[in-house]
Amino acid sequence: MKRTDMKKIRELLQLVNTQGLSVRQASKIVGINKSSASEYLSNFKSCAITIEQIAELSDSDLLSALTGPVKKHSNERYQQLISHFTYIEKELKRPGVTLQCLWQELFQERGLYSYSQFCYHYQQWSKKQKVSMHIEHKAGEKMYVDYTGVKQEIIDSKTGEITQLEVFVAVLGSSQKCYIEAVKSQKKEDWIKANENALRFFGGVPRCIVPDCLKSAVIKANRYEPEINETFKDFATYYNTVILPARALHPQDKALAENFVKTAYTRIFAPLRNIPFYSIDECNQAMWEQLDKHNNMPFQGKEYSRAELFESIEKKELQPLPVTLYEIRNFSIVTVAYNHHVYLKEDKHYYSVPFHLTGKKVQLSYTHRTVEVIYNNQRVATHARSAKPYQYSTEAAHRPPNHQFIAEWSSERFIQWASKISPLAQQFINNLIESKAYPEQAFITCMGILKESKKYPKDEFNKACFKAIEMKAYTYKFIKNTLENKTYNLTNEEELQKIIINNDIRGLDILN
Repeated sequence: MKRTDMKKIRELLQLVNTQGLSVRQASKIVGINKSSASEYLSNFKSCAITIEQIAELSDSDLLSALTGPVKKHSNERYQQLISHFTYIEKELKRPGVTLQCLWQELFQERGLYSYSQFCYHYQQWSKKQKVSMHIEHKAGEKMYVDYTGVKQEIIDSKTGEITQLEVFVAVLGSSQKCYIEAVKSQKKEDWIKANENALRFFGGVPRCIVPDCLKSAVIKANRYEPEINETFKDFATYYNTVILPARALHPQDKALAENFVKTAYTRIFAPLRNIPFYSIDECNQAMWEQLDKHNNMPFQGKEYSRAELFESIEKKELQPLPVTLYEIRNFSIVTVAYNHHVYLKEDKHYYSVPFHLTGKKVQLSYTHRTVEVIYNNQRVATHARSAKPYQYSTEAAHRPPNHQFIAEWSSERFIQWASKISPLAQQFINNLIESKAYPEQAFITCMGILKESKKYPKDEFNKACFKAIEMKAYTYKFIKNTLENKTYNLTNEEELQKIIINNDIRGLDILN
């Protein structure tokens, strides 16, 4: 019988035995020819397995039940050959080790098998070990990471409130040693910390990390150029590894993580299902105890475990860990204002940059301690992070020559500047400053409005200020639109009609 994907066989059995479909209907749905489907179903009926039990069986056990045990080769020379295959399978996981290299070491001088015969027999043996296609993983190459679909729960001991926790998993590609951890959320900070804890658990860093396309890892999925989250990318740089997202709709790219998720339900979640947890630490400690059992359990049909395989071939292939932990770094793109400062929205604080970058787009890179400004891939400014809202952190070297810097600006200075234009302008600026919770919030707006006064006749600017005061519209946008549309002599109703007639959609904002 031609060997078939075990997922199709499982689906075939379910369709016929639980949904009552005919062999012909079920075989068409799963994509197995009718004769093979009939043989699988016939063998299933003759074996002592129920339809409920097939979910508990491994692929190899189910296949053995449906097709009968694989006949052993009676040839003594062949038996001697296959006795080396388990060793060969482990050695192939080492970087640079190939079948040709192993054939030369084990068989070339003895002349028992040619290289082509050796390769054929090993490939046939390897296919029997795993029914479905698998990817050969080199030691130290990849770590697969994901979240489980099922969540853990903790109970507030005082209120009885139940909080659900996300469960993170990581699997090394070669040894398949696993890690698991409950975290508060799938947010970026929890995601980064869980990845870091996994690396620390393994005691080294693989050459790449393979996540699913969740938002904490991948901003925008793309088959050829996925856009990696900047903080996750920075984390990878710090640990000297790279992010290699799994392709959407390609489950084989992340098969190891998905397989461990399924195993975790049986070997970790199920044994703990009736145990209440009252903290994340308590939950994790219990899961780690079950994880240790899983990692030390021998592979099915093998004499060694994930932990043993890790110690023998993968541990030494991992890159060394940095001495200190990664500090979460956030990123944003901002434009340098005409006062040669950038605004960090989280802190409502302003930081200086060299004056010649005024008007340029720069990247802010910031931790809880520092703020760095990056332009053209070069760091152009570094500041200690400040939590003082509406204040300025300024370096003298960033100031233009002979320029009075904005940090020296004050409410009085803007009011005095406006008084030189007219009493109406002075009143408007004064009212604008008073309308803000903090005077500093109004400074940039004041600068923009007073610059507009130079573009229009004085009487027109005064009329715009009068109308703004009348309508209590203390914004740069209102003044600008009023001057551009010349609506300072119109009533509110006339102004609205003019805006509608002129199709000036932007102007509608000024009446809101």
